[in-house]
Amino acid sequence: MLTALALLLAAMLLLGLLAPLAAATVLGARLLYTGTAAGAIGFALVALAALLGGGAEAAPLPVGPPWAPALLALDGLSAWFLLILGITGTASSLAALGHAVGPQPARVLVPWPLFLGGMGLTLAAADGFTLLLGFEAMSLASWALVAADHDRAENREAARLYLAFAVVSAACLIPAVGLLAAGPRDFAFAALRDSPPDGWRAVAVLALALAGAGAKAGLAPLHAWLPLAHPAAPSHVSAVMSGAMTKVALYVLCRILFDLCGPAQPLWWGLPLLALGAASALIGALRANLEGDTKTLLACSTIENVGLVTIGLGLALAFRGADLAPLAALAAGAALLHALNHSVFKTLLFLGAGEVLQAALSRRLDRLGGLIRGMPWTAGAVLVGVAAAAALPPLSGFASEWLLLQALLAGWRIGEFGVQISVAAATAVAALAAALGAAAMVRFFGLAFLGRPRTPRAAGATEHGGPARVALVGLAALTVLFGLLPGPLLDLGAEAVRLLSGGALATRWQVTGLSAGDGVARYLPLAVALLLALLVAGLALGLRRRSPPGVVLGPAWACGFIAPPPHLPLGDPATQPSAAGLAQPLGRMLGGAVLAAEERVTMPDPGETAPARIESGFRDPSFPWLLQPVARLRDALATRAERLRDLGIRQCLMLTFGLLVLLLALVAMLERQ
Repeated sequence: MLTALALLLAAMLLLGLLAPLAAATVLGARLLYTGTAAGAIGFALVALAALLGGGAEAAPLPVGPPWAPALLALDGLSAWFLLILGITGTASSLAALGHAVGPQPARVLVPWPLFLGGMGLTLAAADGFTLLLGFEAMSLASWALVAADHDRAENREAARLYLAFAVVSAACLIPAVGLLAAGPRDFAFAALRDSPPDGWRAVAVLALALAGAGAKAGLAPLHAWLPLAHPAAPSHVSAVMSGAMTKVALYVLCRILFDLCGPAQPLWWGLPLLALGAASALIGALRANLEGDTKTLLACSTIENVGLVTIGLGLALAFRGADLAPLAALAAGAALLHALNHSVFKTLLFLGAGEVLQAALSRRLDRLGGLIRGMPWTAGAVLVGVAAAAALPPLSGFASEWLLLQALLAGWRIGEFGVQISVAAATAVAALAAALGAAAMVRFFGLAFLGRPRTPRAAGATEHGGPARVALVGLAALTVLFGLLPGPLLDLGAEAVRLLSGGALATRWQVTGLSAGDGVARYLPLAVALLLALLVAGLALGLRRRSPPGVVLGPAWACGFIAPPPHLPLGDPATQPSAAGLAQPLGRMLGGAVLAAEERVTMPDPGETAPARIESGFRDPSFPWLLQPVARLRDALATRAERLRDLGIRQCLMLTFGLLVLLLALVAMLERQ
């Protein structure tokens, strides 16, 4: 198993090295995307074998750092996230293959297999050095993909911001791993588990892991890069960044906090995760309702869902600290199931948005509309993804969010009053975020696919077939299947749930459904699906019997507006809701407090013929609270650093000598510990 995984990682590296040659021809690009699709399928098969067969012990590689060989291993937790990578990587490579109709630039082809390989190496790592190597390879390759279309100023800005957050992530994770290894003086996970940190080292590892992995996962307040980087990257890259890369960051968080820090974390360790997860869920869901760009909207939805997963992980830590292993298993199962479900339906939605961009040449909701007629396959697949993201039963998003709410409702079993209040607040925020997420998905699908086309390009949009359609239909089928069979999925991830919870499962997974806690709360997706099918069939049959024979088409109702002039053959845009118009009620109710949303009305003076104007906007709280103070600090440090150029030779030598003494003192202190 590990041999096959090592060969797959080597194949991804080889594809990256051969990519400059493949970029010269269409055939080369197609062969490369075919190779990455095959490698991702291999990841999924290896993950399934590990989940069914119990994983594999750590094995050394013939390469590694000077002090020890690199180690690979697979357990239930890493195999679960490797399955996520395999599914999203396969579908995204197929979508890229379907659109490879001309020579592809090397700046896109070279980082793509390295991006997938870096994530695979991170998940397969069994020592700290290999974990960091894979994580940084993933970060650098994804930055290169975000910066690929660097001719546009907004893409360059997004790439710079993304690189800054990647540096912050590395600057936090490297010392976190160093603190873990300070006790055993060994980077192997087995040695780190035997000597977990305590005291100030444990608190420092918690803070650094949250900042390092949270920055890459898109947790608030370190989420500012995500709504900018996803629109800048190609659509198949955005799909993997949202579906897999954020989950790899959550895996690193789980590996450090739940596994390498030992089984005896205090109760309060779950509170930071609960707070950050709730903030991310609320900010992401609200922003998704205010955005007018399809890919930015979906990126904000990812922030929301990453927040929901983090709430589940924080709740699992709190339950485990309170010696409530069955409830910790319930929360951990909900988090893992939602991570898998979100990766599938969000990959589907990003690839669907990519198809819309290819056909209608726009990401703006106000330039789309009516695409369901020209793109029925894409519309049908996206409708499945939208319904899952809105947590409608019996699709996949409902099962995991239902489990998460069941775990949150059991938070009163923790004896600490402060924790009970925190869990109650997280429950309210999670419920609000779920409702806002459903509203955002309705707005996205309605404006993009329903109504009348708002531009001639949208009116003439047609969809692609081939591998791109296979990817969309396959992901839609998995979304339905995962929604109908959550019990077998959780059986597959039982080892991962046990590792996160430290105990046996409290929820009885069944083929037909789920029973949470003491079995009082039950969810039967197959029964729900059957009832919905009967209801829809009865409604269709009744309408058909009561309808007159034949089909009569009439003009669409124009909401009371007069007929459009001849120069507007597609109709007056004012007769259809705009993206800002649909967002206005939520922006007025909630946007002011969370996102500083505001509206400005400009009225002409009496007698003037100029039209009245209304302008609306909002501001993400991470910019004034985090990015702007950091930018001011950067400028101040740069100003002071400029003064170093005026130092004399003696002063420069004294500075170097003082730094050397400081480093020697630090080494001596670490050696004494």
